[in-house]
Amino acid sequence: MQVQALEIPAVKLITPVKHADDRGYFSETFHAETLARAGVDGRFVQDNHSLSRQRGVVRGLHYQVPPRAQGKLVRVTRGAVFDVAVDLRRGSPTFAKHVSAVLSAANWAQLWIPVGFAHGFCTLESDTEVQYKVTDYYAPDCDHGILWSDPALGIPWPIPVAEAILSEKDRRQPLLCNAPAAF
Repeated sequence: MQVQALEIPAVKLITPVKHADDRGYFSETFHAETLARAGVDGRFVQDNHSLSRQRGVVRGLHYQVPPRAQGKLVRVTRGAVFDVAVDLRRGSPTFAKHVSAVLSAANWAQLWIPVGFAHGFCTLESDTEVQYKVTDYYAPDCDHGILWSDPALGIPWPIPVAEAILSEKDRRQPLLCNAPAAF
């Protein structure tokens, strides 16, 4: 398992090894000790799985606030996404900065997004499945978000704003400057 810190070092790109032969493959996609040595909190309590039927579906930018803040370990098992983490930790030298990576079934990469970051993705292919582990349970009263297309974030999304396929909730998220401080 390769673990690489991104431009914001708290966010990690993780690439498990695939052992393949003519039958298919085997891959260890999670190993608590290896990830802990790399700074990943592996105390996961819930697995989530989403399917996006169309290319251009944007989900995010979501986060949970304390006392139910979540770290996420995200991977794609079918299709591909442009995955984004935005630093919401006020006082951090990387506050309001983002990192991104393409996660796909083909590259087998995963993204660790620690507590204090908003997370979102845009599907690059139809019928994309995203699976992720979280470090705390979903808590509707702690669920928050920021507008995925906030110009202050400068995220180079792979689709024009007018072509994004969004939930009503994600259309109404506030700009970062209007979001309550949480971290």
